[in-house]
This record gives sequence, structure tokens and C-alpha cells, in this order.
Amino acid sequence: MILIALLLATGFLAYSNGANDNFKGVASLFGCRAASYRTAIWWATATTFAGSISAIFFAQSLLKKFSGKGLVPDAIAGSEAFLLAVALGAGLTVILATLRGFPISTTHGLTGAIIGVGVVAVGNGVNFSALGKGFMLPLLLGPVLAIALGALLYFLLRLLRLGCGIRKEMCICVGTEERVVAVPQPGSILAMSAVAPAPALTLTIDEQQNCRERYAGSFLGVGSQQVMDAAHFLSAGVVSFARGLNDTPKIVAMLLLWKALDIRWGFTAVGLAMAAGGILQARRVAVTMSRKITAMNHGQGFSANLATGILVILASKFGLPVSTTHVSVGALFGIGLATGQANSRVMLGIALSWLATLPCAAVLAGTTYWLLTR
Repeated sequence: MILIALLLATGFLAYSNGANDNFKGVASLFGCRAASYRTAIWWATATTFAGSISAIFFAQSLLKKFSGKGLVPDAIAGSEAFLLAVALGAGLTVILATLRGFPISTTHGLTGAIIGVGVVAVGNGVNFSALGKGFMLPLLLGPVLAIALGALLYFLLRLLRLGCGIRKEMCICVGTEERVVAVPQPGSILAMSAVAPAPALTLTIDEQQNCRERYAGSFLGVGSQQVMDAAHFLSAGVVSFARGLNDTPKIVAMLLLWKALDIRWGFTAVGLAMAAGGILQARRVAVTMSRKITAMNHGQGFSANLATGILVILASKFGLPVSTTHVSVGALFGIGLATGQANSRVMLGIALSWLATLPCAAVLAGTTYWLLTR
């Protein structure tokens, strides 16, 4: 029974992760209106699931790191109660943040849950030294590096664009639309009929932030805006793929105790649960990521995605448990600082939610473990 409960708790953690994290890779697509919410979330779902499956072959080192071994005694880390409490504590923390629209780190949630259970189970037996070097340092450095790399890539790509002679242009929508006009018939004052459509001149005026900005000219014979749109979608897909590659093994680690389960099926099941969470419950976090941190155009969104993809893929390769959330939000904020459009008040609220993630997960997981073992 407890193994079945562990499987369900892991599925809940994966669902919560997808609801909070899946949209982060495509937030810039939605933010600069390069794609609708529906298009963006489906693109994120497909590429994240591809990353989840690829993690079977390329991210095994993270699988071992989040089993808890090395942080708490092996006898505790290998118990059903330990893994069940960690999965529930982290899952509850992430879903609560999702309902409030805060983009937090599942990695932080898992780390906090491991600490909470470890303290309840063995007290000072938790290896805090290994925790600091292997977990906390990458988590703290991630957003700082992302802010710097996001701003740097934006400036470099901007210089490249200007060097290629590509300029921005804004447009006012002026045109004609056909309207069918109903007129009364001579036979009756109540009878109406439609005449042929008549063209009418129209002018569309909107708020400044809703004006469409695009790139004029061409690059290697292809329209500059088309090149940017393709690169932007590709970069969003890379970020989502990298997130699936980095996050999936952390969750699958909860299933290592189930020896009868082929671990490849564990990766597939976690990938599917993450996809479901993103499709069904990602909109609140999507609005925060896309519209509230900073205003952005196509080039700025592409720069943020490129910075996030580079850092997360390198972290997955070397087994560093960085948070895709911290890196993605950090890159967006770095772009906002570079353009002078960052919303520091929103960023402060997000940072406070990050600080609350670890203790919240520790308390929930520690309490769950205490109840299970009593």
C-alpha cells in the first residue's frame, strides 16, 4: 500500500511541477505576443516531454543526487516513509505557489523536503556540508549568472542586429473593412434587406504596449521578422527541453525504491504527469512570467531564452541541480534591467516566495514523516 501511495505522491509532485514550471520556457513567446497562450503551452508541453524522455540517457547523475543518499543515512534515505514524505512535502509546496501565481523552484522544494525529513529522522545526522556544496551553491548562483548572461546576450545580439543593418519598425493599422448595411424596403417599414458590402476606411488605435513591433529588412535573403520568429520559437523549445531534462530525474528519484518498476517507465510516467499539470493549471504562473516581470519584444525574449537554455543544459550535463525557475526568471529580469523596464516590485515578491519555499517544504515534509512514522 505504501508503494502505491508513493507512486501517487510522485505523480502529484510531477503534476505540480508541470503546473508551475512548464510555461517558463515559452513565457517570452506569450509575453511579446509572438504566440497565443494555447500555442505556447502546447509547444512547451511537447518539448518538455521530449526532454523528460531524453533524461533517461543524459541525466542519470541527477537521479542519484536526489535520492537523499549522502545527505541522510542510507537506511533512512532508502525507506518508503522518507521518499513519501519528501514527495508530498515538495508537491504541496509547489502546488500552493502555483495557485498564487508564484513561479518557484521544484528543486528548492525537494531540497527543503529532504532537509525537513532528515532533521525529524536523524537530527544532526543530516550532512549539511554536502548540502551546501552540492545543492545550495548551484541554486544561489543560478539566478545571478542568469541575470548577467541574459543582459550580456541581449547587448551582443543587439549589436549584431545593428551591424547587419536590421532596424525596428512600428506600424499603425490603417485599412479597409467591408460592412453589410441593412436598409428599409419600400413595401414595409419593418422589412429590411442587406445591400452589397461597402468598403470603409478604418484606423486601429491601442495602448502603446500593445503596438506591434517588428524587424524590417532581410537576413540572408529571408525576412528579418521571420528569422526572429523561428529563432524565438526554437529557443523556447530548447529551454523547455532543457527543463524536462533537468527536472524529470529529480522527481523520478522518488521511485528508485520500487525495484519492480523499470526506471524507463518511471521517466515516461513522470513526463506525462508534468505535461498534464502544464496543460491544465499553468495560466496563473504564465501571466506572472510573461507580463509582470518586464515588458519585452522578440529579440529580448529570444536573448532570455538563449541564456536560460545554455545554463540549464550545462547544469544537466555536469549534474548541477540548478533551478530552471531561478535561471529563467533571472534571465528575464536581466533583460528588464538592461532595457530599464524591469518591475522590481514583482521581482521582490517572487524572491520572497523563493525564500519561503525551502522552509515551507521542510515543515510540510517533516510533519508528514513524523505522522507516517508514528
